[in-house]
Amino acid sequence: MRGRHFLESRIEIDEARLRALDPSLDLDAVRAGLAMIPVVCAGGAAAGELGELPQRGRFRWLVAPRSTMIQASPVHTGRTTDPPETLRRLFECLVRPVSARHT
Repeated sequence: MRGRHFLESRIEIDEARLRALDPSLDLDAVRAGLAMIPVVCAGGAAAGELGELPQRGRFRWLVAPRSTMIQASPVHTGRTTDPPETLRRLFECLVRPVSARHT
């Protein structure tokens, strides 16, 4: 199977859970940092210099464990014939709390 040029992210913040971990957390800073991830995935001028990188370069930048505040999980390889649907399904199963799932 040839590579499908797909780079997308989904983000959902559970503010109550974050506040339970750290009541003094700067949620605006967390939101701002996380909001850039989909922008970098999309590329283009909105992502600044990162948006000029080819998709592979943007992916490498996104998964690099540099941030002290936002940590991405380890990268796992996989294959699918429908990347958007697979992302949706994995997000529902692995990220979204059971109480918030749209089944």
